[in-house]
Amino acid sequence: MATPFTNFRIFWQSAYLSYKALFRWFSPISYASSKVIMPLFQLIFFTFLGTFATGAENAPFFLIGNSVLAVAINGIYGVSMTVGMERRQGTLPYLFGTPANRLFLFSGRAVVHIFDGMVGAGISLLAAVLIFRLDLSATNPLAFALTILITSASTAAMGLLLGSLSLVTLNVMFFNNTIYFLLLVLAGVNLPLEMLPGWARIISQGLPLTRGLAAARMIVAGSGLGDIWWLLVQELGIGAIYFTIGYIAFSLFEREAKKRGTLEAY
Repeated sequence: MATPFTNFRIFWQSAYLSYKALFRWFSPISYASSKVIMPLFQLIFFTFLGTFATGAENAPFFLIGNSVLAVAINGIYGVSMTVGMERRQGTLPYLFGTPANRLFLFSGRAVVHIFDGMVGAGISLLAAVLIFRLDLSATNPLAFALTILITSASTAAMGLLLGSLSLVTLNVMFFNNTIYFLLLVLAGVNLPLEMLPGWARIISQGLPLTRGLAAARMIVAGSGLGDIWWLLVQELGIGAIYFTIGYIAFSLFEREAKKRGTLEAY
């Protein structure tokens, strides 16, 4: 039986090696474009579009929304592809052939992406300050960092669920893109939730990012942890639900993929 130390080692090795392998498969240029260029141009595009439509005084709404959304690049795409690329490169059978604890293997694939997602949000926020002069003078930095951490973790939990789908589908990027654009439209990134129809607001409440983004906007406006703690608890709860569903799906899909002999098919 594995000792706690062995499980801990498996967790961190899985976290480090899966992240390193993902960006070894990609080039440094691809990493830079996904972490810097794409979020930056998205931030600029939606800020100019939004302020053109609603007025320059609303720029902080779009700047904060698109800065926080940057965590979803790692959370949705990065995490899901740590499993998808294992299958594509033919290493998934070796992973599933190990006697390692599946929970530690599963959860370890998200941990580095959670912190890298925070880096991505920080880069976007820095661009918002330097290019658009976003005022962060009233922001509690610790509360804001905690909010971004929790939001990054909840989107990574969604990414783990999507990664599980790559065990049984040939086109997980379709699901990744669908979820990412749902966040873009329905999580309050560029449209206030009160502008959405009733059915869309119901969907938004089941998405990661929605409550974390609302908390981030409140912190930038001067609120403290005492004002937004319940939003963060709910964001953690949403992430925990997606993580649990993802782990159950991962276990079921592993058995199904072994039965169908599709571990190496992509």
